[in-house]
Amino acid sequence: MEILDKIQQIFQFTLVKTEDINFTVGALLTLVASFIITAFLLRIIRKAITKKISLQDRGKFISIFQFIQYLVYLFVTMFTLNAIGVNISVLLTASAAIFLGLGFALQQLFQDLISGVLIILDQSLRVGDIIEIEGYVCKVEKVSLRSTKAITPDERMVIIPNHKFMSDIIFNWTQNNQIVRSTVSVGVAYGSDVELVKKILLDSVHENPAILKQPEPFVLFEDFGDSSLDFKVYFYIDNGFREPRVRSAIRFDIDKQFRQHNVSIPFPQRDVHLFQQNKELGGN
Repeated sequence: MEILDKIQQIFQFTLVKTEDINFTVGALLTLVASFIITAFLLRIIRKAITKKISLQDRGKFISIFQFIQYLVYLFVTMFTLNAIGVNISVLLTASAAIFLGLGFALQQLFQDLISGVLIILDQSLRVGDIIEIEGYVCKVEKVSLRSTKAITPDERMVIIPNHKFMSDIIFNWTQNNQIVRSTVSVGVAYGSDVELVKKILLDSVHENPAILKQPEPFVLFEDFGDSSLDFKVYFYIDNGFREPRVRSAIRFDIDKQFRQHNVSIPFPQRDVHLFQQNKELGGN
C-alpha cells in the first residue's frame, strides 16, 4: 500500500498551479500517453490506406495525411487537457493575443499549406510537368505541402511557395499532354525568293530528330516589316524542357542554309539627313 500511495503522490504532484489550472505529473503522463496512442493509430491507418492505392498517388496521400495529423494532434491535446481537468477556455483566453500574433505571422505558411493540399487533390500540378512562372521555365521535381521544387534547364533548383500557384498566372506546358508547339522567327531582305525561304525553314525543322513529324510543321508569312519580310516556322516537340536547345539548333541550320543560298537577313537601316542653318548676324 505504501508503494501505491507513493505512486499516487507522484501522479498528484503539481507542476503548474493557478486558480483555474492544476497540471500534475499524472496529467503530463496522460497527455504523453494520448500522443503515443494517437501516433500508433495514425500509423496503422496510414499503412492500411497506402496498401490500397497506387505508387503514383501514394506520395500525394502521405502529404495530405501529414496535414491531417497536425489537426488530429491539436484536437487530441485539447480533448485530453479538458478530460484531465484543465480549463481550456482559460488557456485560450490568456493566449488569445499570442494566437492572434501567430496567426498574422503564419498567415503565409497557412496559405502555402492549403494551396499544397488543393494542388495535390485536384492534380493541377504533377511531378514532371513543365511550367512557366514569372518568366522562368522549369520542370517540377517534387510537390510538397508547403512548396514545390522545380529545376531549370541550366540545372538550377527553384523552390516555389505553393500559394503562387493559386494567386499568380502559371503556364503549364504539359497539363494536357507532353506535346509542345514552338516557333522560330526570322526576317529576310526584301526581294528574297519567299518560296525558297519557306523550303529552307521546313527543311531545317524536318532534319531535326527532336521535332515530331505529326502534327506537321508549317511556315507562315507573318508580315511585311520595316526592314524585312517576316516569317515564322511552327513545329512540335514531345519534351518542352528541351525547347531552347531545339530552337537554337534550328537557328544554326537556317543560318547555314541561308548562306548557301545567298538569302540575306537584313538589319534595320535609317537615313540620317543633316540640315545646316546659316545664321547671319546683322548690324555687327
